[in-house]
Amino acid sequence: MKLSHLLPKLSRHVSLIVISFVIAFPFLWMITSSLKSDGEIRRFPPVLWPEKPLWNNFSAAWDAAPFGQYLLNSVLVALVIVFIQILNSAMMAYVLTHMKFRFKNALMAIILTNYMLPVSATYLPSYIILSRLGLIDTYTGLIISNAVSIFSIFLIRQAFMQLPAELAEAAKIDGAGHARILFSILLPLARSSFIIMALLTFITNYNNYFWPMLITKSPELSLVSAGLRSFFVEGGGYGMKWSLIMAGSTFTILPLLILFVIAQKWIIKGVSNAFSVNKG
Repeated sequence: MKLSHLLPKLSRHVSLIVISFVIAFPFLWMITSSLKSDGEIRRFPPVLWPEKPLWNNFSAAWDAAPFGQYLLNSVLVALVIVFIQILNSAMMAYVLTHMKFRFKNALMAIILTNYMLPVSATYLPSYIILSRLGLIDTYTGLIISNAVSIFSIFLIRQAFMQLPAELAEAAKIDGAGHARILFSILLPLARSSFIIMALLTFITNYNNYFWPMLITKSPELSLVSAGLRSFFVEGGGYGMKWSLIMAGSTFTILPLLILFVIAQKWIIKGVSNAFSVNKG
C-alpha cells in the first residue's frame, strides 16, 4: 500500500483512538477511584491506578446505602415504561401511517407541537393530575407519568414510513386485521428501530432524576440517581467519602453497560439503516 494512502487511514485511526480515550476516561477514572483510598483520590499529581486496590470499597458502599433497592426500583420502573411505550408508540405510529381518517395531519401537527414544549412546562399540570388521581409517591405514578413519549412515536412513525406500504395492503387483502398487520408484519420488520427506542427509553428513565424527586418522597421508591445523591449528602458529608461514592456510582452504571453489551449489534444495525436511508 502506498504511503499516501496509508497516512490518511492511520491518522483516522489515531484520531478515533484519542477521541475514544477522552470519552471513556471519566468512566475509567470513576472505576479506578472506587479502588483507591480517599487520600489517593485527593493526591496531586493524581494517580490513575492505586498502589493497593481496595476491593472492599464496593462492599462498604453496598452496606452503607440500600443500592440494591435503588437498582431494583430503577430497572423495574424503566422496563415497565419501555414495554408500555413500545405498545402505545407502535399503535400510534400505525394509526398515523396506515390508517385513513380526517384530521390525521392535524393530529400529527399537535403531536409535534407537544414535542416542542419544554419539559419543565409540563411538571405542574402533571403533578396536579397525579395528585388528584392519588398517584403521588407510588410506583404507578412513576410509570404512568412516563408512559407516552412523543419522540418514540415520531421515531417509530418514521420507521413504518420506510417500509413498503404494499406489505400492509397485501395483508389486508388476505383478511388480516390491524393488530395482525402491526404485530406480525410491521413490528418485526422495524425491530431495529424498536430496540433503539427501547434502549434510549430505558437509559432516559433509568437516569431520570428531577421528576421522580418531585413525585416521590419515600426512600423505598428512590431511583438510583436520587439514591446516589442521598448517599452523597448523607450526614452532611457532601462527598467526604469519595472512594465509596465512586464505588456507588460504579454500581449504578452496571445495568447500562450490560444493556449496551447485549444490544450493541442492534445499535450498529439501526445506525447503518438510518445512514442508508439518509443516503438514499
